[in-house]
Formats: sequence, structure tokens, C-alpha cells
Amino acid sequence: MRSIPNLLTFTNLSFGVLAMIEIFNQNYSASAVYVMIAAIIDRYDGRIARRLNVCSEFGRELDSLADLVSFGIAPALLVYFKFNFDDLGILRIVGIAALILYVVSGSYRLALFNIREFEGNFRGIPITVAGSILTIYSMIAPSANSSMIISVVTLLIFSLLMVSNIKIKKI
Repeated sequence: MRSIPNLLTFTNLSFGVLAMIEIFNQNYSASAVYVMIAAIIDRYDGRIARRLNVCSEFGRELDSLADLVSFGIAPALLVYFKFNFDDLGILRIVGIAALILYVVSGSYRLALFNIREFEGNFRGIPITVAGSILTIYSMIAPSANSSMIISVVTLLIFSLLMVSNIKIKKI
């Protein structure tokens, strides 16, 4: 029973890795589905750990690492490749910087969350929410040239929202 939450977290991580494999295979729809499955699994690992009374520092850190892959790296790469940031020309550097800033902001937010006392509100948008919204955006936005610039701006906005002081009540 004690290992169930960690097994769920490893499953979340596995779907994040599968999402990245599908990105490299240019199967963006499957990648998006894998990120969304990871989000559903992530919703329950902590709840089950609390219900079974098996919360641990190890589990908390493991969850953050899995979340960085599934909701940080995978969605950022999905947006980068689906909207072909390589076609931005000289502005490609801005696209790469936006991708890196998104991943760095997500990792910063996860680290802060792990060292702060939780008071019922999240400070900044959780990386799970940001990554899920980016993934949904990638599924519904056309792969047109105009979407490239919008995608860069979207990455920048979510980067800022994750490290902002906006308070969001936990649902």
C-alpha cells in the first residue's frame, strides 16, 4: 500500500517521457493525450498518499521531478515543435529563450512549493495547470505562422504566471 502513490508518480513521469517520444515522432496529438493522462494521474497521487497516510519527503520530491518532465519539459517541447519555432528565423532565439524560461520558471515554482508551508492557496499558477493549458492550446490552435508568435507569447505569459504572487485556492 505504501508504494501506490509513488507508483502513480512514476506512471505520471512515464507518460511525460512518452509524450516527448511522440513529439520527436511528430505525433503531436498522441503527445498531448499523454500529457493529459499524466495530469489525471497527478491529480490522485498526493490524495492517495494522504489517504493512506504515507506522505513523505521522498514522494514530494519525486512528484516534483515527474511534474517538471510531464508539465514543464513535455508541453514546452510540444509547443516548440508543433508550431515549428525553427521557422522563426532570427526570432528562433526568442522562441528558444521562451521555452527555457518556461522550464526554468516551472522548476523554480516546484522548488518553492516544496520548501513553503502550504496555507490552502497556491502562489502562482501550478505547473500542472500551466502545462495542461499549453497542451490543450497545442491541440486546438492551427499550425499556421501566426500561431508561432502567439505560442512564444503564451510560453512567456505562463512562465510569469507560475512565478507570480497570484493566489489560487486549491480545488
